Amino acid sequence: MSEYSAPPSTRERIVVVAARLIQRQGYVGTGIKQIAKEAQATLGSVYHFFPGGKEAVAVAAIKRGEKEFGWLLKDVLGPEDDPAAAIEACAVQLAVGLRESGWIDGCPITAAALETLGTDSEIQRVCGEALRSWENIVAEKLLSCGFTETDAREVATTVISALEGAEVTAQVNRSEEPLRAAGRQLARLVGTYRD
Repeated sequence: MSEYSAPPSTRERIVVVAARLIQRQGYVGTGIKQIAKEAQATLGSVYHFFPGGKEAVAVAAIKRGEKEFGWLLKDVLGPEDDPAAAIEACAVQLAVGLRESGWIDGCPITAAALETLGTDSEIQRVCGEALRSWENIVAEKLLSCGFTETDAREVATTVISALEGAEVTAQVNRSEEPLRAAGRQLARLVGTYRD
């Protein structure tokens, strides 16, 4: 068995490239031709894998972004016994990652969600599912630390909402501080449930 993984399939390359482009340029600013070119795929292969065109590619990209951020949340929240420290650590990791990307690799869901507000689209549906999925990860951590179901759900919604807003503010200001401050305040909030 080889120690190397197989190269990504054409479909996977298309999804990865689309996720990155949507994250950086938004849904509206990302074209299907650009996705094909940067994925080193033909336009015909993009439509072969995604007969629904740009929206279908975007849906797959958003689902990928959901999973990636979910993995980050689980990796940061999982090993830490103190939920307040875990949430603050998550905010710090997001801040550092955003700075290291040159302030361009923010939330993979935000741009697509904001650009399709007010529509009854598949994009809005998967963006909503992504946010709920992340809230569930945080809520599970809080439940495992003794929070009641109601408190865990409400605090998890607050955590994800605050991190999403802080990430946009950090990008605009090109500063880690909005995320770091949100992390400190969220940790303080979570800590009040232990008193």
